[in-house]
Amino acid sequence: MQNSETDNIRNVPPKILVLGATGGTGRLIVSQAVERGYDVTVLVRSPEKASDLKGAKLVVGDARDQEVLRQALKGRSAVISALGTPASPVREVALLSSATRTLVNAMKAEQVSRLVAITGLGAGDSAGHGGFLFDNVVFPLLLRKVYADKNRQEAIIRDSGLDWVLVRPSVLNDKPSRETIRALTDLSGFHGGTISRANVASFVLDQLRDDTWVHRSPLITW
Repeated sequence: MQNSETDNIRNVPPKILVLGATGGTGRLIVSQAVERGYDVTVLVRSPEKASDLKGAKLVVGDARDQEVLRQALKGRSAVISALGTPASPVREVALLSSATRTLVNAMKAEQVSRLVAITGLGAGDSAGHGGFLFDNVVFPLLLRKVYADKNRQEAIIRDSGLDWVLVRPSVLNDKPSRETIRALTDLSGFHGGTISRANVASFVLDQLRDDTWVHRSPLITW
């Protein structure tokens, strides 16, 4: 037989849970996943905001509630986290790390192993590679507390024992996707960049069936 058992499993459309599905990138993840024929469940706090997520099953609840998460995870084979939080110049941020800690525990309980999570340029060792304006103005004034929580989120995922991929997009835009993008782990010489949400959505979905970036943190950019 030319196809291994693993190959046959990968030919089955993934059954995924998407967190952060009502955000700009999350909506594109859902729509592209449905277009690919995936079985999509989304966990949302507001069903009204998710009314246009055609083709996805809605579960209503808080991503920090383990019982809700376990219910949403039943029958799933992978999770995509596109959770985000607004800029917070003054107030401490804990949503991302809190929800991710709960998610990891729920995934282990439901025996779901693949997690693809979007963080961003500025997290971990990508800090200081956003270009002059981002690194010296935007980040310290608006995003410092958000990225402190993204770093906690990444640490939880790295220590989870799951089959994880951390995706760090450069600065997001809403332009049409390009045919090719760059995925980088060596950031020497990289100082700022941009990428479309559509390209991010496509790259994230690709990680459900590709092990190239498992246990790695690629920065993706044009």
